[in-house]
Amino acid sequence: MSILNDKFKTAYDTAPFSQIDTKDYIPAFEKAIQETRTEINTIVDNSDTPTFENTIEAMAYSGMPLDRVSNIFFNLHAAETNDEMDKIAQEIAPKLSELANDITLNFELFNRIKAVYETKDNIHLNQEQHTLLEKSYRDFVRNGALLDEKKKEELRKIDTELSVLKLKFGENILAETNAYQLHITKETDLSGLPEGTIEAAKGLAESQNKEGWIFTLDYPSYIPFVTYADNRELRKEITLAAGRKAFQDNEYNNEENILRIVNLRFQRAQLLGYRTHADFVLEERMAQHPEKVNEFLSDLLIKAKPAAEKEFKELADFAKKRDGLDQLEKWDSAYYAEKLKQEKFSLDDEKLKPYFKLENVLNGAFEVAKKLFGLYFKEVSTIEKYHPEVQTFEVHNENNEFVAVFYADFFPRKGKRNGAWMTSFKPQYLRNNQQERPHISIVCNFTKPTATKPSLLTFNEVTTLFHEFGHALHGMLANTTYPTLSGTAVYWDFVELPSQIMENWCYEKQALELFAKHYETGESIPMDLVEKIKESASFLEGMATLRQLSFGLLDMGWHGQDPSEIKSVKSFENEKFVSTQLFPDVKENAMTPSFSHIFNGGYSSGYYSYKWAEVLDADAFDYFKQNGIFNREIAQKFSDNILSRGGTEHPMVLYKRFRGQEPQVDALLKRAGLIK
Repeated sequence: MSILNDKFKTAYDTAPFSQIDTKDYIPAFEKAIQETRTEINTIVDNSDTPTFENTIEAMAYSGMPLDRVSNIFFNLHAAETNDEMDKIAQEIAPKLSELANDITLNFELFNRIKAVYETKDNIHLNQEQHTLLEKSYRDFVRNGALLDEKKKEELRKIDTELSVLKLKFGENILAETNAYQLHITKETDLSGLPEGTIEAAKGLAESQNKEGWIFTLDYPSYIPFVTYADNRELRKEITLAAGRKAFQDNEYNNEENILRIVNLRFQRAQLLGYRTHADFVLEERMAQHPEKVNEFLSDLLIKAKPAAEKEFKELADFAKKRDGLDQLEKWDSAYYAEKLKQEKFSLDDEKLKPYFKLENVLNGAFEVAKKLFGLYFKEVSTIEKYHPEVQTFEVHNENNEFVAVFYADFFPRKGKRNGAWMTSFKPQYLRNNQQERPHISIVCNFTKPTATKPSLLTFNEVTTLFHEFGHALHGMLANTTYPTLSGTAVYWDFVELPSQIMENWCYEKQALELFAKHYETGESIPMDLVEKIKESASFLEGMATLRQLSFGLLDMGWHGQDPSEIKSVKSFENEKFVSTQLFPDVKENAMTPSFSHIFNGGYSSGYYSYKWAEVLDADAFDYFKQNGIFNREIAQKFSDNILSRGGTEHPMVLYKRFRGQEPQVDALLKRAGLIK
């Protein structure tokens, strides 16, 4: 038996990474899948009358050993993968899809769930039990329980193919990211680049026994290059390389995968009785239907577009005046935005970075969590790591009760996908009066320390850390009975509220004073810089909003209609970008082939939720602002009604219980400077 199938003999039952061999995964998955089937058969074969306890509750706790194996494997597949892991993922994905279908399409099991559901008005259930019953019934219906056998078989085939296609999509992007390097040998080509970025590029070249400097498409390398490099041709080269990911004539091209995925999703939705994939997805969201999402995006577009066009003209005029540019291109955007920001606010990200040493920022997030929620983080060496760079923490509350295990993984490496995310190795739940606490992880791609400097974050990286930490708090402070409703198991357009609200503290003097200290002198960040950070918070916000809206509209385009007539990924994308386009199109680039959020993540028909949650977070933080950003009473209300409750009630009910009202869009528009 694989160690993955046994109870771990570790602190807090944490994953024993050093004892797991790659060859352990397939046997562990197979055994856990079989165990899950046995649990389901036990529920189905029970001769007693179906009850909430012997059917619904038993279902909620089924498959937990499999979830554990899956969490460990797929978390490492995202953060520490290799060719062998990729092959295992391709082999396992169809088996997991088959199991999911075997459960949701099990007629006898559904009949038991239906029998309990039909007695719901006559049995006494608390709110969480009521939600679990409703969700259990709905999940089965939404995933084919009422289909005839022929259609069920069709659904199985679709789901199996989709599970493999989504994995392949992500693997292609990682392969393309790893395949590109910008190798510079002339020192003059480094003009404008920050010292730390140059040093990191030098270190990467040396690690490959090469002369000069190497830049990659990993964000800590790519973003500083396009923001600061004076050499416009090199900015163009690396920008085009980023835009070509999985859109080149090679084995990693994602165009066929995209067309196949969207058509399969549409067919699946139709099979289940929905008009489109978006209709299917949004039934389980706060927005409820595509019309509401499109109305929401269009409304914001009307308000943001004039500001965006004005900002774009200002940026283009600035570039022409400064360097004689006749046409502002995509590879000029970050570069001139940074120069204009410096001119308008005397605010240079490079001047800010010394105040944002990674360790200080992380401790700052911990301090904010202590002031708001009474949490204490203690770094320990007794919890195993899957990579030497990972940090591990025990989390306790003010009563010294154990709250969670927290993992933090901050730096890019070859087997790690780009971006930043929060995940969980083990959820919180209550079973047999035993409180199981969660194991939560955040994974980022920040600038690495060099031989002479610690990891110094850009302000954008600071807000990213706080964002992911907000998701982590949602997981860590979970306090529900059932794992399927715990932590971030909420409607997708609600899940970004806890993460996005945390970003607000990065702009507040009281919070910055806790952690923004110069890494060499220990001097606190000067208050004039704090004021400039606040002033610049809405800098080019119209353009940023337009960019987010363009992604939301593209997502709804792919998933809100019958896609069978779409033949060209690029042409369709251009058509969807017409209303939001500011920069000239680059024919050899396309965004969709590397749009992981909607093709490899969970955001299909859900990208709008970033802006949706911004409305929630602006309104919620306004409540804090009115009463003090460290007001414990309001923080307690936020914890009690949002963070701890998971998916136990409808999000709007939870939000109104916290806030006392529905969210007001004006708070977002004012914060973004789009209305006065």
